[in-house]
Amino acid sequence: MITCTVRYELDPSKLADFEAYARFWIYKVPAMGGVHHGYHLPHEGPNDIAYCHFSFPSLADYERYRAEMWEDAECLEADRFASESKCIRRYDRSFTRPVMEGARPEELFQ
Repeated sequence: MITCTVRYELDPSKLADFEAYARFWIYKVPAMGGVHHGYHLPHEGPNDIAYCHFSFPSLADYERYRAEMWEDAECLEADRFASESKCIRRYDRSFTRPVMEGARPEELFQ
């Protein structure tokens, strides 16, 4: 499994627009083979930084999703909305491999 984390720099006056954009992707990523772990919007601290996390079974599956999204009418509409509203100033993506299962100390530290 590969997890994509996106760090967004937002226009703080357009958080409602960004939340609408976020809700779309929470709906869409599972329809395209991924698992969305949610968006994390500003609350305390910086008012212009948000994060989202979503996973695909492999990097190849993620790359397939990225190719397909540029052919999908709903995804193109979301991209248009974000561009026109200017709610996103910039974003960065990083990829990690999640560790999701815990283990007892005696299983790990021998």
